[in-house]
Amino acid sequence: MAAESHGVELGQVVALLGAGVAAVTVFKRAGLGSVLGYLAAGLAIGPYGLGLFTDPQAILHTAELGVVMFLFVIGLEMQPSRLWKLRAQIFGLGVAQVLACGGMVTGVGVALGMTPVVAFIAAMGFTLSSTAIVMQLLDERGETASSRGQQVVSILLLEDLAIVPLLALVAFLAPGGTEVGSSRLEGVLIGLASILALVAAGRWFLNPFFRLLAAAHAREVMTAAALLVVLGAALLMQLGGLSMAMGAFLAGVLLSESTFRHQLEADIEPFRGILLGLFFLAVGMALDVGVVMRAWPTIVLGVVAFMGAKAATIYVVARLSGSSHADGLHRAALLAQGGEFAFVLYSAAAGVGLFVQETNAVLTTTVIVSMALTPVLVLALRWFEPAEPASLEGVAVPFGLDGCVLMIGFGRFGQVASQSLLARGYNVSIIDTDIDMIRNAAGFGFQVYYGDGTRLDVLHASGAGRARAIAVCVDDQAAANKIVELVQSEFPLAQLLVRAYDREHALHLIQHGIDHYVRETFESAMAFGEKALQVLGVPEDEAAAVADEIRARDAERVELEVAGGLQAGTALVLGNAGKPTPVPLTRPRRAARALSDATARAMGAPDGAEVGSER
Repeated sequence: MAAESHGVELGQVVALLGAGVAAVTVFKRAGLGSVLGYLAAGLAIGPYGLGLFTDPQAILHTAELGVVMFLFVIGLEMQPSRLWKLRAQIFGLGVAQVLACGGMVTGVGVALGMTPVVAFIAAMGFTLSSTAIVMQLLDERGETASSRGQQVVSILLLEDLAIVPLLALVAFLAPGGTEVGSSRLEGVLIGLASILALVAAGRWFLNPFFRLLAAAHAREVMTAAALLVVLGAALLMQLGGLSMAMGAFLAGVLLSESTFRHQLEADIEPFRGILLGLFFLAVGMALDVGVVMRAWPTIVLGVVAFMGAKAATIYVVARLSGSSHADGLHRAALLAQGGEFAFVLYSAAAGVGLFVQETNAVLTTTVIVSMALTPVLVLALRWFEPAEPASLEGVAVPFGLDGCVLMIGFGRFGQVASQSLLARGYNVSIIDTDIDMIRNAAGFGFQVYYGDGTRLDVLHASGAGRARAIAVCVDDQAAANKIVELVQSEFPLAQLLVRAYDREHALHLIQHGIDHYVRETFESAMAFGEKALQVLGVPEDEAAAVADEIRARDAERVELEVAGGLQAGTALVLGNAGKPTPVPLTRPRRAARALSDATARAMGAPDGAEVGSER
């Protein structure tokens, strides 16, 4: 029997992992995100799907550790000084949003026929957004550290704190709640003591503790210690009646300036990812299809009304606090759902007699459906979110430029290429469309103008008609081709130099008769290979001779490709399938070197330019 029991448990583990891997892969490839994939997988294998699991709440309690670890990792990125700067957003914006959304959704609940007390508790539970889902979506979109992401994180932190007074309020509202409420006040004091204890431990104990463990040089002990800190902080907050996630976040903040921060993050990351995925699976399992079938009109109406009212309120609060239209839409889409704290609040209300079990089930299902809809809303946001106009404050636009050379594109390639021209005293006019790069370049003494080189009016304003040479250094092949076409048509007297993306692009440029081209990676790769030979003990002059031969081979290959297509001349490429047997050049090496320069000039590259193969 024991063996059979363990076999069933192992089968459930395999089912969890298999469903998660399969669903997330499919949903990610479809562009729907991992969260929706986990929720769908949980619904498929849960008690209302294939029935492989009968108690999703047990899994949900364990999986909440994923949220705990996620908040710990976020805390590691939040130095106390940085968190202090967010105090106005946490206690200003966060409080304003919770109160406004709570009031609005309460009104909606009353309008739907709920009693004021039930409507208030339902509304406040729905007001507390899902930290797990929102943080995962921010992480997937790379927005956690952005300004809009930091505002969302601040609101979520306030909502984590709000669960404590809300639970106390439920106790006061309960029948006979005065006595219970007085004990809740004592619980609040215990919670504050727990926070102070955690802060004291973080300030005077954690860093010496990790230094002692690091001296032991035992990697597994450091991993165990990282888990101990996260779970210990969560347990301390739970004992104090606070959020476990809040405890983990505070522990992360206290360790954010530690020298062990990156090691802790690396140790926690695998556990965080697996448990957070398990949390989303458990939420999917907890969706009671029976309740949905019995009360689907109520649930649909509740989801639409609650999410609509909350999203509209979030948008208004965002606009009143000075956020842009796009940021308001972004925040409304991310935070319009109810969250995992609603489960706690609704259970507490049911436990003290404020809710009947059917109301608890309907409201809990409404929250779960809203959580499942959030990734869809965020995906739909791209159709409604307006493109933010780039701010040109402090950025000059070209007008009447008269540089001897016009450089279009000032990324890494253009920055290096400009040095030779500037070293010889040439007047170089530079345009680019990357505003951040333009501002950064100013700090290094460059005047870069904002301008799109694919527009003829911008080329005129940038002095293309007066420039002796136009250097196209953009990293976009299509944009480079369009600029080439415009320059050849409108400014035929200017010498044209083009950064080629690869060999195929170089052949395209040759066929369109450009003056000079340079393949962007060839010459740096040649230098790398020559240095590798020297490291292996090849004398410097021999390594240089090998490099010359490779350049000559590539020059001959280019000549063949111009006549016979991209596959012509492949016999000249040295492969590693067996011992290489190089095809001899059609001319001796010295002559081939001359051919390399001559072919480069004939094909449109300056002497010594890169004309080889990186394909």
